[in-house]
Parts: sequence; structure tokens; C-alpha cells
Amino acid sequence: MINYSYSGTSRYNKVSSLFGKPWTKTTLPNPMINISPPKPHGIARLKNAFGYSIKGLQLAWQHEEAFRLEIYILLFSIPLAGLIGKNITDYVLLIGSLLFLIIIELVNSAIEAICDKISIANDELVGRSKDFGAAAVFVAIIGMVGTWMVILTKNWL
Repeated sequence: MINYSYSGTSRYNKVSSLFGKPWTKTTLPNPMINISPPKPHGIARLKNAFGYSIKGLQLAWQHEEAFRLEIYILLFSIPLAGLIGKNITDYVLLIGSLLFLIIIELVNSAIEAICDKISIANDELVGRSKDFGAAAVFVAIIGMVGTWMVILTKNWL
């Protein structure tokens, strides 16, 4: 983006400057260009990503009651899955459905945090976004319960 400006003070000077007075050409910063320092690569990048992931889990634990509840359910269900499942496939499906629920809960929490940051007022689109996130968690719960019921009935009934 280029901005042409003139250092003169009167309107006449600005108009007459079209015919020979010096206009100065200034370049405005482009908001689409990232001028932040370069990000690390390789092992340093993985180390940073791991730290951000741990921080995200800590923040979810501190601020999200549903996340804490789902972690408790996961910890209770790991040994239960060992009893219900007859083979490694059953065990992976049982635990995987719980991990999927936790992933969806984290995404829902991120959506809610962004929506709360963007708008404090009751906005229709913000409400819709939060409802979509809640619906995703609900569908994940249905999938988890369905997985557990199918494997339970297949192996024990």
C-alpha cells in the first residue's frame, strides 16, 4: 500500500503541488505481512509445540469442568476397558472413543473461549458457534456410548 502525502499546510499548496511541488511517497505497513521473528525449526519447534500442548491441557484442567469430568471418566474406564474388551482391537476402540470425546471437548472449549473473547453481548452467530461445539461434544458422547455398548454386548451378552 502506498500513501502519497504532502508536508504543506494550506489547501492551495496541496493543489498546486500536483504541478511540481514535491509529494512524499510513504509506504504503509501491510497488515497481511508477518514481521514477527522467525519461528524455530526442527527439535526446537517440537519442544515449543510440546510446551504449548502441556500448557493447553493445564488451562483446560483449570478452567473447564467438563474436561476434568471426562478425564476422570477416562481414568476409570481404562481398566474397565481391559475387562470388557476381549482383544486389542476392542481395547483400542473403547479407549479411542474416550480420547476422541476429550479431543472434541478441547476443540469446543477453544471455540467457546474465542467466542467469549470476540463478543460479550448475546450475538446470534456467537451463540450458533457455541451450539455447534456443544452438538459436536454430544455426537462424540453418543459415539462413545455406542462403541462401549456394541463391544459390551458382543463380548458379554
